[in-house]
Amino acid sequence: MSQELISNQNEPEKVLLVVIELKNEETLWTLPEEIAEMTELVAASGGKVVESVQCRLSKISAGNYIGDGKLQEIAGLVALHHIDTVIFNHDLKGSQQRKLEEVIKTKTIDRTQLILDIFARRATTNEGKMQVELAQLEYLLPRLTGKGIELSRLGGGIGTLGPGETKLEVDRRRISDRIARLKNTLKDVAQNRALTRKKRKDQGVPAISLVGYTNAGKSTLLNALTDAKQVTKDGLFTTLDSLSRKLTLPNHQKVVISDTVGFMHDLPHHLIESFHATLEVVTEADLLLHVIDVSNPNFRHLYQSVMDVLLSLNVLDKPMIVVLNKIDQIDHERAWLEQIVESYGNAVAISAKDKNNLDELYVKITEKLSSLIIEINVNVPIHRMDLVNLAHEEGEVVSVKYYNKKINIRAFVPRHIAGKFEV
Repeated sequence: MSQELISNQNEPEKVLLVVIELKNEETLWTLPEEIAEMTELVAASGGKVVESVQCRLSKISAGNYIGDGKLQEIAGLVALHHIDTVIFNHDLKGSQQRKLEEVIKTKTIDRTQLILDIFARRATTNEGKMQVELAQLEYLLPRLTGKGIELSRLGGGIGTLGPGETKLEVDRRRISDRIARLKNTLKDVAQNRALTRKKRKDQGVPAISLVGYTNAGKSTLLNALTDAKQVTKDGLFTTLDSLSRKLTLPNHQKVVISDTVGFMHDLPHHLIESFHATLEVVTEADLLLHVIDVSNPNFRHLYQSVMDVLLSLNVLDKPMIVVLNKIDQIDHERAWLEQIVESYGNAVAISAKDKNNLDELYVKITEKLSSLIIEINVNVPIHRMDLVNLAHEEGEVVSVKYYNKKINIRAFVPRHIAGKFEV
């Protein structure tokens, strides 16, 4: 089932959002902000939000999750607007999902299932597809019933793009076996990547990883810095598979820079686990570029959500540059932007789309990676023009002076090649 998720009338699925706020739950996000992001997620999955219901609860109802009154209100709206799918912003247990559908009389899914649906559409490489399938199966496993998993919902529509196992007789053992096989295959992928990274580190090539909230503009920045041809679109989770490109800095230092999946607030833990192989480009990086869409009114919340994910990955001790992107889309005065730059520890404000102020970003990157560069002042035999060429190709030459029997080279070169000039 790879077609765009649409209703039988060849129109986007009509979606009703149920956004729950628990009184004892600490969150930076307001209900309107939750609704706005959920609406974007629905659009990314091919649906259209036509109605939303807000629920402020002191606790989750054991029986039907939200209480009889709200449930009847939702059922009425479903009938009135001919809703195809009801989506909750909180995770639902399998039993809760079934009880809700019995009353609402239409397909009911949660935020995690919605995100998985988007991931299933966006994965393009075999690795990406395997990671998505693993996440889907681990989501489905605890929702098995005595007769097997309820996959009748896989008939079509948002939240139904399954990992390929669509028969009702799929049982716990088969799913568990498939999960084990996927984990083993992805482990092999991770080992191959580890060999590649070791080779790169042995060659002294630093690694930079782009991180940020989904739709922050990381892929556009990768293209701007490297002239890569990564497809960029305005939307959530347009990049799922990591992409690495070579980059030469103004001081001739060669680095590898990688784009990867965008983060979200409350990103399901098993999703992070499933994408472990992809996220290793973050955990193994020498430098992180944290890209923020500064044109988003909620950019401070988005920043904190990304920092929470980075904390879970144990990478907050890595050198980091905050990149305030999309300055071409803001209407604020320059003084406002300067204040924001300062508040994030002298961040860099850029427009990746217009390639505005990339020079300053290059300078910041070079400064952060300066510990990997060493200054040399050496005399080499007059016939060793290969070392002069090496200094020009791999480093930043200060001066080259020729004498009768020797050449004096002063340059800044990567630390790992400095020994080659000791002749």
